[in-house]
Amino acid sequence: MDFILNDEQRQIYDYGGQLAQKFDNDCWLRHARKHEFPHEMFRQIADDGFLGIMVPKEYGGAGLGMTEMALFMEGTANQGIPLLMMVVGPTMSLAHIASHGSEFHKKELLPAACRGDIQFCFAITEPGAGSNTMKATTLAKRRGNRFSLSGEKTFITGAEVADYCLVVARTKPHTEVSRKTDGFTLFAVDLKKKGVDKQRVKISIPLPEEQWTLFFDDVDLGPEDVVGEVDKGFSILFDSLNPERIILAALCCGIGRFALNKGVAYASERNVFGQPIGAHQGVQHPMAKAHTAVEMASLMTRRAAWEFDNKLPAGASSNMAKYAAAEAGIEAVDAALQAHGGSGFTEDTGLYEMYPLVRLLRTAPVNRELCLSFIGEKVMGLPRSY
Repeated sequence: MDFILNDEQRQIYDYGGQLAQKFDNDCWLRHARKHEFPHEMFRQIADDGFLGIMVPKEYGGAGLGMTEMALFMEGTANQGIPLLMMVVGPTMSLAHIASHGSEFHKKELLPAACRGDIQFCFAITEPGAGSNTMKATTLAKRRGNRFSLSGEKTFITGAEVADYCLVVARTKPHTEVSRKTDGFTLFAVDLKKKGVDKQRVKISIPLPEEQWTLFFDDVDLGPEDVVGEVDKGFSILFDSLNPERIILAALCCGIGRFALNKGVAYASERNVFGQPIGAHQGVQHPMAKAHTAVEMASLMTRRAAWEFDNKLPAGASSNMAKYAAAEAGIEAVDAALQAHGGSGFTEDTGLYEMYPLVRLLRTAPVNRELCLSFIGEKVMGLPRSY
């Protein structure tokens, strides 16, 4: 088992430091506090060739895998630049379309998305269904060889800057299928189509990406908009959901390191009672414990990414990575805040803004209880709990 990154992987992991020379944590914070998308930063990422990490070279991408995508996310978050749009676009949507999309998707949309000319978001959550995707009611009714999409999706990241949305819909209602996983179809929906509307969900967390509710009212879709096979979308859905868990685990690990680096720097220079406060075990041990948790979560994240890239079952590792990384990120930010004392809550420090984000990721997009239930049932063999 080799834990050493190759030269290309090291370059990807270190890219966050390069990006931060121009678009650093202060830049991220300015946009986050105003809920304003960092267009220039994403233009730079596109120009540097990182939007298409998981897209084959023939479609304008780098032809790499989940491991490299996770390294990119962890490396940028290490610098205090957590980018949720990289989750819903390049990771969940582009990689999925590269594997299951039509020739139109691959030859037209993917190259444009890799260049940064268009962006994708991802829509699965519904107000009524929540985590119970089986009860989704967004329905694409058949009309000859076409479909009419109606329904509602919520907590859609970045819908205001996205041009297309990868939408998980039912083509058969859940009341009309023999197996609850039947009847799902994925569509690449042009958000400029007639019948698409959106409304902002006002989130109190400072983030540059906003959350939206999308409304679909008899949106006309054709076979060219289908990603994968009609009625068989659920079988390929985890090609998006496991990467979501992996990439967010990587983000949490990076945020944890960023916070702890700030905590260590402050505790090493802040003198009280004649010595640096970092010499006191009451300050030192919580950060050391959090550091250990972050590094352990990072290892599980890389294992999950490796399994996914090697087409091995990645559900167990992905759920364990997501659970462990969110908990570790919260612990790390909290320890760093405590080390800073009152200064940790000032805008000049720029540390507290990381706490609501990692706390969000304990709950969303998949909460820790569902991760634990998956581990309990699928990994440990305990009775099904829901």
